[in-house]
Amino acid sequence: MERNYTTQMDAARKGILTREMEIVAKKERMEPEALMRLVAEGKAAICANRNHAGLNPEGVGSMLRTKINVNLGVSRDCADYDMEMEKVMRAVELGAEAIMDLSSHGDTRPFRQKLVKECPAMIGTVPVYDSVIHHQKDLGELTAQDFIDVVRLHAEDGVDFVTLHCGITRETIRKIRAHGRKMNIVSRGGSLVFAWMSMTGRENPFYEHFDEILDICEEHDVTVSLGDACRPGCLADATDACQIDELIRLGELTKRAWAHNVQVMVEGPGHVPLDQIAANMKLQKTLCMGAPFYVLGPLVTDIAPGYDHITAAIGGAVAAMHGAAFLCYVTPAEHLALPNVDDVRQGIVGAKIAAHAADIAKGIPGAREIDDRMADARRRLDWDAQFACAADPETAKSIRDSRLPENDHSDTCSMCGKFCAVRSMNKALNGERIDIL
Repeated sequence: MERNYTTQMDAARKGILTREMEIVAKKERMEPEALMRLVAEGKAAICANRNHAGLNPEGVGSMLRTKINVNLGVSRDCADYDMEMEKVMRAVELGAEAIMDLSSHGDTRPFRQKLVKECPAMIGTVPVYDSVIHHQKDLGELTAQDFIDVVRLHAEDGVDFVTLHCGITRETIRKIRAHGRKMNIVSRGGSLVFAWMSMTGRENPFYEHFDEILDICEEHDVTVSLGDACRPGCLADATDACQIDELIRLGELTKRAWAHNVQVMVEGPGHVPLDQIAANMKLQKTLCMGAPFYVLGPLVTDIAPGYDHITAAIGGAVAAMHGAAFLCYVTPAEHLALPNVDDVRQGIVGAKIAAHAADIAKGIPGAREIDDRMADARRRLDWDAQFACAADPETAKSIRDSRLPENDHSDTCSMCGKFCAVRSMNKALNGERIDIL
């Protein structure tokens, strides 16, 4: 069948209900027409490159279920592509809706193509990472066209969204040097663009050639994820002039992308004190006209290496409750090392719990149903049903099985034994004798 639209946004604006919209509407328990309006307005994005044949589409938007992203990829010190693929499949099993390939070493294209071919989740990339590797040039030797060519390569390979650090400009260089920050720029992509501009004296190629990049994204239906190069890397830098100046520019770029029928997500902080998160979400929704907000954490304290999946889950729940649509997971290895398979699992579970808690708070249709099923299972002391409802069934079952009570373990646990309140209440309401000793 001939495709008479360019992107999901173009289809929505023409009143065409795509297969992807139908699938997402069913998942979200929405009327397809309601979802179509959100996509047409840019308030929801369906990241679906036309070359990603096996994609299981998802919608990203504050009025939809909160989605999570998992960052993976090889580095010079950890270059096992098979291990990364194992992490990918584990992430999909645990419910991740998106995988970002952040590989920064070796021949990255075969791995990226394998991801697109075998992974049903949305695939994202950061083309600036791949530019040095693909062209085999040092950063200062790359041209603006080199960067654009890699964006085109990733689009042709089928990635569903690309993070582009378009909002950092030569004016940002002046402000960083004039005002200073405790942590400067902690975005890897942002630091590379900053360094390239500093070495070459040129303007940010992703900003200067934004319209050419939009043409590529429109051709392949790639969603632009506007990267926050100036996201705060510590609490002291949160909500400062550099972060807000970039956010204003990202709002302007959002309008330009929408004029090309290109879908947009806007990336956000970072390290943010708990009491500033709601204000950050409101500011983004205002400056970026309700475009889906994609946040890293936010991490609500700087002192928890080894436990940053917890600090991120706290911040992520608050952020999503106040309008963030997409949570980038954080693992216990954040700030320390490339995550292993267990780190990935812990990061995903933490992010999924945060997203679920926020969906309940937002009143997303059906969000609390599984909690109600869990309550019923606990009242019945039905352990298998409880495991089925658990965010991480494997861990829940492992803990219980390793510490069963000596007697009557079918209806109690080793915490309370026969003092179990649920057991006592069930027996009392049924008129049964309650045996404790």
